[in-house]
Amino acid sequence: MKQLQLALAKLLRVLAVAAPLGAVAQPTPPPAKPLSRQECVEFALKNQPAVRQAVIDQEIGERNIRIGLSSWLPQIQGTAALAHNVELPTSVFPNLADPAAGPQIVRIGLKNTSTLGLQATQLIYSNDVIRAARSARYIRQQTGLNTTGFKIDVVTNVSKAFYDILLTQEQLKVLNEAIRRQEKQLKDSKAQYDVGIADKTDYKRAEISVRNAYAERKTTTEALKGKDAYLKQLMGLDAKTPLTLTYDTLQLVQEVMLDTAAQLAVERRVEIQQLQTQQKLQRLNIDFFRYGFLPSLSAYGNYNRVFQNNEFSQLYNTAFPNSQIGLQLAVPIFTGTRRLQNLRIAELQQDRLDLDVVDTRNQINTEYQQALATYKSALNDLNTQRANVTDAREVYKIIKLQYDEGIKTYLEVITAENDLRNAQFNYYNSLYGVLASKLDVQRALGDITF
Repeated sequence: MKQLQLALAKLLRVLAVAAPLGAVAQPTPPPAKPLSRQECVEFALKNQPAVRQAVIDQEIGERNIRIGLSSWLPQIQGTAALAHNVELPTSVFPNLADPAAGPQIVRIGLKNTSTLGLQATQLIYSNDVIRAARSARYIRQQTGLNTTGFKIDVVTNVSKAFYDILLTQEQLKVLNEAIRRQEKQLKDSKAQYDVGIADKTDYKRAEISVRNAYAERKTTTEALKGKDAYLKQLMGLDAKTPLTLTYDTLQLVQEVMLDTAAQLAVERRVEIQQLQTQQKLQRLNIDFFRYGFLPSLSAYGNYNRVFQNNEFSQLYNTAFPNSQIGLQLAVPIFTGTRRLQNLRIAELQQDRLDLDVVDTRNQINTEYQQALATYKSALNDLNTQRANVTDAREVYKIIKLQYDEGIKTYLEVITAENDLRNAQFNYYNSLYGVLASKLDVQRALGDITF
């Protein structure tokens, strides 16, 4: 009886909801201004197809819940039948007036018969619907967690793609700066060669350096187009829609810091929460098969209007109504051990889920340790590359001045130039590595929010 009350309470709560559980996310219009990382993430959460599909799956799950609970409501069915007796049925009656004469053979009924009926049933108790009522909460939770998982992927992947584009743009700035320096050096070396001060090899080396810088800039520019398309894909943005990003380089540098002393709590991970929800649903399945021997009880009522006449044109002139109400009890007596086998299967599936939880906990711990180690290594590399950029810039300036004074060779200038450019590239690559690994650590901790 307590289970019945619980089921009815849940049914009333479901029926009280007039609107769907979650409205299907509608796409937002394309952005008309430069977007920050947060704005890119927010746009993706509304437009990314995987997220919108997950929201639709939530709505489908809600409809399936309502289908399962619909058996608690009265079931009403109308029936109609029309029959023409080519030969009337025959009945045999004992001859009470003259037993010695033998039984009487009588044809009964009329040639045309029609029945219009109305049937109504009301379920009072059923193990199937009790399970549907008890599992509704966890099914909603399960579909909601699936949506959460997709959103975490969106936040992580969009952020990484955003950082990748920004740092590629910074690399382009480095290349443009290097091209300006090398073009000036090419001009100076050409002038010195023309007046006979410098050797022709300096001029040719300067030409090679400029061509290489242009080629590298072209490669980076084309790579940026692919990264831009990838970010649009992750955001659910049409490929033809222009996308401009806005950012603050100083803010990017400030975002690298992370509390490495934070403790891992695997219960915060959506994967563990999904498995825990599956465990709860599986326990309900075990209860379902365990109590499968319980009967189902329902009330019913029938009302029929029967029309009979030998003349079809007068069939519906006279009605012979009948009605009936009652209770129906169905008791499973023997099902060939099917219930016991299903119960054992459900218990084994529960054991399997328990092992999944253990394995997932271990995987999450490994993921966290690897992400944290990568982050610490990337942060150390970032600090190293920052110092390398400062030193490489200073070395270049000194060697360039010494070359102008005729102390150093042009080969040493080119070497210093390449060292400076590589140091700047390595710095931005390290910065991206820190930002990406920070996201991985936050994801491993379950700290990704949206």
